[in-house]
Amino acid sequence: MMARYRTIPEGVMTVGEVAKKMGVTVRTLQYYDKEGLLIPSGESEGGRRLYTNKDLITLHQIISLKSLGFSLHDIKQRLVCLETPADVANALTEQADDIRKKIEQLQASLTAIEQLKTEVLQMQTVNFKKYADIIVNLQMKNDSYFLIKRFDDDILDYIRNQFDKESGLDFMDRFNRLSDEIIQLQKENVAPESQECQKVVNRYWGLIMEFTKGDMSMLPKLVEIGKIDTAANAWEERQKIVNDYLEPALQVYFSRLGINPFEGEKS
Repeated sequence: MMARYRTIPEGVMTVGEVAKKMGVTVRTLQYYDKEGLLIPSGESEGGRRLYTNKDLITLHQIISLKSLGFSLHDIKQRLVCLETPADVANALTEQADDIRKKIEQLQASLTAIEQLKTEVLQMQTVNFKKYADIIVNLQMKNDSYFLIKRFDDDILDYIRNQFDKESGLDFMDRFNRLSDEIIQLQKENVAPESQECQKVVNRYWGLIMEFTKGDMSMLPKLVEIGKIDTAANAWEERQKIVNDYLEPALQVYFSRLGINPFEGEKS
């Protein structure tokens, strides 16, 4: 055994010695060697892979860059060839930009997790299908995501079949903008029977018909979903105002039309 070590020249180290000195595993060094990331510069008479001081400098560089989040692929392809301070600074700038993007993505994920947790605790049963819908809407940045917990499976299936991402967001955008108009009418104390209010009610009812495709059997369920006794968030507070203002306005609207859509009969 001693004879073998005497064949190793001064100033070079075996893989085991490098691993101990640098605080990495032999397996890691062997992997770097296999991948061409750090190929030992020397070799003993017996064919053993030997590392020089230059190799240790490269290993320091790999370990440092890896600790900053650089991938081994990036290190191998371009970072081990950095020669000037400007080269290093440019590489660090690019990495900083990548990390900022990852932080934004992680922050968005963290926010979504906290929002989903709130919805999960408010739901009466475990329903991963609803959880998936909530997650999708959170990712779409649909501020009305929490409405999903109010829907039963039939309504959710209907929504999935009738709307894709683009049309669903467009519908909610039009609904919210119309709700803003209704809030403004309420603030200005515009009478429910006024022409101005009835025009808005007509558009509101048009959205309901667009959503249901004219299926009157869905109305009782939608009314139940839309009931807000105690608002749990800003959107529900706003919608409660809309509901309270619309109720008498819709009665006037249906009376003038001579219909009762909830009974399907002429009044």
